[in-house]
Amino acid sequence: MTVNMTKGQAISLTKADGGTLTAVRMGLGWQAAKRRGLFGSRTREIDLDASAVLFAEQQPVDVVFFRHLVSDDGSVRHTGDNLVGGVGQGGDDESILVDLQRVPVHVDQIVFTVNSFTGQTFLEVENAFCRLVDETNGQELARYTLTGGGQYTAQIMAKVHRAAGGGWTMTALGDPANGRTFQDLMPSIVRHL
Repeated sequence: MTVNMTKGQAISLTKADGGTLTAVRMGLGWQAAKRRGLFGSRTREIDLDASAVLFAEQQPVDVVFFRHLVSDDGSVRHTGDNLVGGVGQGGDDESILVDLQRVPVHVDQIVFTVNSFTGQTFLEVENAFCRLVDETNGQELARYTLTGGGQYTAQIMAKVHRAAGGGWTMTALGDPANGRTFQDLMPSIVRHL
């Protein structure tokens, strides 16, 4: 059963049977907003990029994005860059896979971001979402709609962090930001650690 998350909401990644998730996929989907023009409606291609920044005690230790597809330890993997969005017709346009059992013990948070590499604002994006999927069975666990459509070029989507006593928790962040790469977003990311 999918949980439709709201900004700031957290969910435990413990399974209903008491077990813990072993592998999850953070999916990102979007479409270019239709624009009315002199000759009817048209769309422009939108290049959004998903990134995952791994933190240990509030310090960045690794990142996964379109130019570094696999974390140094192999626990986090980006499936590849999508330059236009909307290909999945509501499905994931970019995905980041996290093998929670392989994440090194010193990594306590993974923050997921989305940014417009070409600098277009979210006014030009529609139907954008991030979702967390149990990679072992394909079941969608949580979905967060990237609302707004504002004059920003990025969003700090969500974070997965170690819970007290073990296990993992996901928190929807939905914080608008500006930047074309994850490096530009670091000051905004740090506020959520």
